[in-house]
Amino acid sequence: MTSTPPLGLLLDVDGPISSTRTRTVRLHGLAADLVAIARSGCPVVFNTGRSVDFLAEQVLPALTHAGLKATDPVWGVGEKGGTWFSLTERDGSPSIGDVALDPSIAPPPALVEAGKRIAAEYSDIVFFDNTKHTMVSLEQHVTVPRDEFLPCRDKIVEAFERAIADTGADGFTIYPTVISVDVEHVDSGKALGARRALDLIASRMQAPRRWFTAGDSGQDYDMAAYLHEHGFDVSHLDVRLTGDVPEVPFEVIREEPILEDGSAEDDITARHISRLRIEIGA
Repeated sequence: MTSTPPLGLLLDVDGPISSTRTRTVRLHGLAADLVAIARSGCPVVFNTGRSVDFLAEQVLPALTHAGLKATDPVWGVGEKGGTWFSLTERDGSPSIGDVALDPSIAPPPALVEAGKRIAAEYSDIVFFDNTKHTMVSLEQHVTVPRDEFLPCRDKIVEAFERAIADTGADGFTIYPTVISVDVEHVDSGKALGARRALDLIASRMQAPRRWFTAGDSGQDYDMAAYLHEHGFDVSHLDVRLTGDVPEVPFEVIREEPILEDGSAEDDITARHISRLRIEIGA
């Protein structure tokens, strides 16, 4: 084991890291700061509802362009704890290593097929995310305005409620987001993702006592709560578009993006990650 690093980052991806408008990591400075923090020996873990494929196609290239190496302490947990991986090196560049998957929280085939039928019914608004293995997700097309998606989202939720009842998919719940409707197992979630993160880190290094978490949904508080409950010092950045801060026993930094002024969720995160990089001298 190496000496204990001064900081760990446990980060949701959609919103705080990748833009919900472009679905890309559009801020090179944010990627550069994340890589610098990792290269200083601090673990950086992405804890997301996104699939491993999304991390491989959208997040990893941005980090690689910013200088990431396969040996840097960076990990990914996808599908809210359903999949997870370490980095490996391929052709001289960092790449996704072997992907682990928890089949116990995967949806039954009948529910997956129902999701595909619902996606086909609303194909002008959403698409079926076929890269996921332990969730069913219908995502808003990036070209569809938010005010068109949100009314449709309510209809999709109702359709999934009927599908869960019809298929007898006990143990699955529906979670609508600002860009998707996710159907997930009740045992999945950001707390499970935090547990996966600590397990991944433990195989290589001592987990830091201090953590910074960031997210744009109420569920993201769960990863901060898990870390706090296990004795870690946590600061959580909440960049939701709306919503009050719940009563929690850890520090919360609440900043609402003002989209009209060009202040998106990832801009806010970038500012705080830059501050942390300076603070630890990375």
